[in-house]
Amino acid sequence: MYAEGELPPYAEGELPSDAEGGLPPDAEGGLPPDAEGELPPYAEAVLDVADRIPPGRVMTYGDVAEWLGEGGPRQVGRVMSLYGGSAPWWRVVRADGTLLPGHELRALGHYRDEGTPLRERGPAAEGHVPRIDMRRARWDGDPDGGDHDPDGGLAPE
Repeated sequence: MYAEGELPPYAEGELPSDAEGGLPPDAEGGLPPDAEGELPPYAEAVLDVADRIPPGRVMTYGDVAEWLGEGGPRQVGRVMSLYGGSAPWWRVVRADGTLLPGHELRALGHYRDEGTPLRERGPAAEGHVPRIDMRRARWDGDPDGGDHDPDGGLAPE
């Protein structure tokens, strides 16, 4: 099989289903770093961006990749899935503002604590779980844009 701490090889852009967009169910701290105790450079860069996102604001997986100038949404999701447990994982989100499946209540608690703008869902919506109001919550990476200025983030998709 694989040596301790070694990950199975995946084809470019291919992810296991639990790695698409976030934290696995019991990976509070993510997987351990490599044998030398270091994270891969791309993982360090992604987690650094996640750490920079101000409370109450979010970036999409694609926003993070664009900000870094490398990778794509799936690669960012893979990093968050494997290593994001110690970072503010709830601030890196899906572009449509839906909460991370299986982690909705944990994420919702963080969003409410931080004052992240949410859009309440109607009674017909499955589970009545709100979505992130992407127009107001999205952050463009500008350190001066950390407030809830609706015009301060990236344009809606």
